[in-house]
Amino acid sequence: MAHIVLINPRFETSFWGLEHALPFMGKRANMPVAALPLLAALTPAEHRVTIVDENVEPIDFARCAQADIVGVTGMVVQRRRMREILSELRRRGAFTIVGGPWVTIKEDYFDGLAEVIFIGEAEETWPQFLADWIRGRAQPRYEQADKTDLTRVPPPRLDLLKTSRYAFGSVQFSRGCPFLCEFCDIIVVFGRKPRLKTAAQVIAELENLRAHNLSTVFIVDDNLIGNKKAIKELLRHVIAWQAANGFPLSFVTEASLDLADDDELMRLMVEAGIEAVFVGIESPDPESLREARKLQNVRGNDGLVDKVCRIQNAGMEVWAGMILGFDNDSESSFDAHRHFLHEARISTAMVGMLSALPKTPLYARLAAAGRLDSADEPAQGTNVIPLKMTRDELSVGYVGLMSALYDWRAYFQRIDDLYIGAGLEINRAWQHYAKAHPWLRRRRHLRFAFEALGIFSRLMSRVPDRTLRGVYRRQIWHVLRARRNPAVLRVYVIKCAIHFHMHHFIGRLMQQDRPVINSY
Repeated sequence: MAHIVLINPRFETSFWGLEHALPFMGKRANMPVAALPLLAALTPAEHRVTIVDENVEPIDFARCAQADIVGVTGMVVQRRRMREILSELRRRGAFTIVGGPWVTIKEDYFDGLAEVIFIGEAEETWPQFLADWIRGRAQPRYEQADKTDLTRVPPPRLDLLKTSRYAFGSVQFSRGCPFLCEFCDIIVVFGRKPRLKTAAQVIAELENLRAHNLSTVFIVDDNLIGNKKAIKELLRHVIAWQAANGFPLSFVTEASLDLADDDELMRLMVEAGIEAVFVGIESPDPESLREARKLQNVRGNDGLVDKVCRIQNAGMEVWAGMILGFDNDSESSFDAHRHFLHEARISTAMVGMLSALPKTPLYARLAAAGRLDSADEPAQGTNVIPLKMTRDELSVGYVGLMSALYDWRAYFQRIDDLYIGAGLEINRAWQHYAKAHPWLRRRRHLRFAFEALGIFSRLMSRVPDRTLRGVYRRQIWHVLRARRNPAVLRVYVIKCAIHFHMHHFIGRLMQQDRPVINSY
């Protein structure tokens, strides 16, 4: 009855985007947006849905304008591109709608550009809107009265995605986080009570991912372990499915640092095939963590480095989220961050300057104190006016820290400390399984070796800087001598590609007045 086009705008170059690394892996984007395939699954069968992800294909505005409904979603880092897309669609007379995280916390941002906006989750309001639209009674604003019951959510329409163009697949087990971090908008959007899908739902989605040849999957929960008891039971079902199917999937996820305090939970995550976990560490300074209400990071008698090492020793690499510019932070904070990441052997660190998102407690507190820059593109890359340094000092210090962290010597030292010094084995569940299936082990090792060779060959032929090519050759030779393991070799060549991305990303930071950051 209606042709619906759903658009995910392109991202600006960022830490997470890996725009300069993905071509070495033969991919165009890191992973698809989760919301649009789910909306397509919630759409009644009489409607036709097309998904356009600008990160893997251009937008054909002429064709989009011929659709009955054109929807645009996006996060804070996509907001400017969202405006551009909506402006062009309105110029062409399209019926436009907008939803997603940014419009949820900044409702007036797209005034005059969208016929309809969706606030918060949309599993109930999306079908309601379509029914209203058919009757010619679409409302200008939709917001669910209650949080979505995830046990009633259908599997996403992966068949509408160009899955071969993504490095990762994505799956969601739960929504919501029990913590009260002052700067975070997750609890604004999803609430503090974690809600989980059933084991049957999750297994069906894993089968769908495998059918679409997405072997590396990001579990996109903002905090996978928000309900530890429930997630343990769900992980046991994932473990059983992996073992029954030869461990076809490997996972990356996000979790809070209190994961380090639960040995059983870490064991289950490793047995399920989770190889890396992104942790919001934010700061090595306990006072800054208390200020941010990141109390889960300061509980117990052991320090942050010890907690990170426990997760690593359990069999998962730790990626870190770090923030600069808390009220307690001074110019000494930059060296403290660098020292912590070195001691914790964290090579992949997403560092950003503190920004205050609308509707968060941080935004309310700083607005009341007159410490917010209201510009859409604030000076020096953050809307927060810090206390113990100027915004120029914060901006310069941030860029300097990023440059130091991703200097090739420091970067590969952290990798070597973890993978060679500590001997991290990130695929322990598979290795245990492979002992009883040697032919599967040989086949997978051969695949990893070919993948590593392909990435390495592209690095050697496409990296224009001779010095960097030499660095990457020496690092690969170094790991080949230290650990003759195709899985580790594959990790190393991917780390080389990531370094090339960060080399370009930081070069861009150093060449402009307003740093591009990840959190705003």
